[in-house]
Amino acid sequence: MEVVLAKAAGFCFGVKRAVDKVYEQVETDKKIYTYGPVVHNEEVVKSLEEKGVQVLQNREALEALEEGSVIIRAHGVPPEIYQIIEKKGLECIDMTCPFVKRIHNIVQKESEDGKQIVIIGDPKHPEVEGIRGWSVTPATVIETPEEARNFKASEDSKICIVSQTTFNYKKFQDLVEIFQKKGYDIIVANTICNATEERQKEALELATKADVMIVIGGTHSSNTRKLYELCKSECENTYYIQTLADLQLELPNSVELVGITAGASTPNKIIEEVQNYVRINF
Repeated sequence: MEVVLAKAAGFCFGVKRAVDKVYEQVETDKKIYTYGPVVHNEEVVKSLEEKGVQVLQNREALEALEEGSVIIRAHGVPPEIYQIIEKKGLECIDMTCPFVKRIHNIVQKESEDGKQIVIIGDPKHPEVEGIRGWSVTPATVIETPEEARNFKASEDSKICIVSQTTFNYKKFQDLVEIFQKKGYDIIVANTICNATEERQKEALELATKADVMIVIGGTHSSNTRKLYELCKSECENTYYIQTLADLQLELPNSVELVGITAGASTPNKIIEEVQNYVRINF
């Protein structure tokens, strides 16, 4: 039996950069806080909490701080969060992913130019909440074809469409097509991260060949959930796990290929544990 690990599995550039920075700051004597969990992976967050890093879950928690360093995670935040940090006299360590920062700049510029902003993504995801905050006019978040079909704007509206970096590329294209058929004056910025596109494409290709797929990532990880959906569409026997402890695997003798992929918030250590376990035990 062959076990194949997708090349683009595990921490993406933005997440690795943010997590490395938190571990680096832990070595100082400062009080370290992250605005929201630095990564959507409970194992990483727990490891950092054991080293004294505290997670600020909301604006109220940030406003209650009197001292310390606040790390902005890769997902980014709306402008008000920077304003609160500055007003409180706290140190701000901004680890917003450069790809996300690019979306903030596009949204700010295009909304200041009078365009209506449409964000394709999950309205509850912190990255989307952050992007929305950079629009000077109310921004609309669209996640489903139904929402896209129901969208209405005045005929002379100019619309700028951006995407959450981890959104499914095929779904993004489908939603953009619905908007284009409406006849609005539209500019589209495909802001899906290259790493996300590559990861999804690779996982899908692997799933078409595999008898079993294992997708590893945090339960709150948007990009891992999308990987799972993609793999499941091609490989019925797809498992979504957070750590090796979650893996309840029974493989019949007929299984020839087990594919493994992992979300952008999954540490290499966890991927290696799963990979080694499957190789040794089956």
